[in-house]
Amino acid sequence: MESTGRDYAVTKSDEQWREELSPDEFSVLRAAGTERPFTGEYTDTTTEGVYACRACGSELFTSETKFESHCGWPSFYTPLAEDRVEYVQDDSLPGRPRVEVRCANCGSHMGHVFEGEGYETPTDQRYCINSISMTLRPAQG
Repeated sequence: MESTGRDYAVTKSDEQWREELSPDEFSVLRAAGTERPFTGEYTDTTTEGVYACRACGSELFTSETKFESHCGWPSFYTPLAEDRVEYVQDDSLPGRPRVEVRCANCGSHMGHVFEGEGYETPTDQRYCINSISMTLRPAQG
């Protein structure tokens, strides 16, 4: 994963991350991989709660902004707060520039954000996030 040069509140070596994360989690969170579509734990989840970064626990998205996009990954139309995520230009696919979404607390890869795809959401955006990047904290009640 390319460095943004940013200082994160949570910083660890790759060795430390490998000790804390499973190989699949490391592949996505720290090496900007992608889980296979329609296989993630939260793709079809409707449980109310907050989605936190699996690497550092920072709260990033809420179930209130999750919607069914039928794309194969959990989709949200906005983060919990803009300062919770960072955006990085991703030119890894020739001819298909994208905007990568990372946790602003630790720099872990979450997924990508797309705009203007015709989804009727308040923001006209789709945050396409890997399930393996998150942990759902169910609402109390």
